[in-house]
Amino acid sequence: MKLTELVSYCDDLLASGEIKDYAPNGLQVESGDEARVVVTAVTASMAAIEAAIEHEADVLLVHHGYFWKGESQALTGMKGQRIAKLIRAGISLVGYHLPLDVHLELGNNAGLGRAIGAAQVQQRAAGGIPNLLWRGEVTPTDTAGFAGQLAHALDREPLHVGPVGPIQRVAWCTGGAQDYLSQAAELGVDAFVSGEISERTTHMARELGVQYFAAGHHATERFGVQALGEHLAEQFDIRTLYVEDFNPV
Repeated sequence: MKLTELVSYCDDLLASGEIKDYAPNGLQVESGDEARVVVTAVTASMAAIEAAIEHEADVLLVHHGYFWKGESQALTGMKGQRIAKLIRAGISLVGYHLPLDVHLELGNNAGLGRAIGAAQVQQRAAGGIPNLLWRGEVTPTDTAGFAGQLAHALDREPLHVGPVGPIQRVAWCTGGAQDYLSQAAELGVDAFVSGEISERTTHMARELGVQYFAAGHHATERFGVQALGEHLAEQFDIRTLYVEDFNPV
């Protein structure tokens, strides 16, 4: 299919034009007309680009692309080298950030909720973004049991801070959403899961009485691009595959 058709479909599917973001969503680097082979990855790292070249991809589809708010506009250094390599290889870059966090079926939060077996799931706005903070109930367990569930689902041991005790009501927001802990506490949950942790998070968890699990920014955000890639392969005559550029953070 044509690259423009693929991007237009994804833009509509993820309602990318309706979400104010920190980076452009959709087509970020245009290097050709076709979209026959699509490689998906969490981040458009050099390793992901080289994997896309190895698989003779036309498109690299990622969650973390380029041109973030506040960064230099100059195409120099690491960013310049990455983009030059994409263009030389004829690979277009397509990225969806917040739209791929909040999508109710294909998003990162939806995928994490399924991975932990959450039921009675609800979504709340956070930071002015609709459906960014999720809440649900898991099979009653305790701190160690829930940490084990996360480790099994994400292939990564989470870091736990805060109180220890029973867990059933859980909130989550993938990636770097540790500062939504206070909003999660207002929902009356036992635990909150996100990707990263800051020094202040420990004190917040202790004082709010909510268990916090830092389960990995990369690990919690592998769901979206994989689900989107599988969906595109089902809808169109294209080949998609996910490449894992492991990141412990």
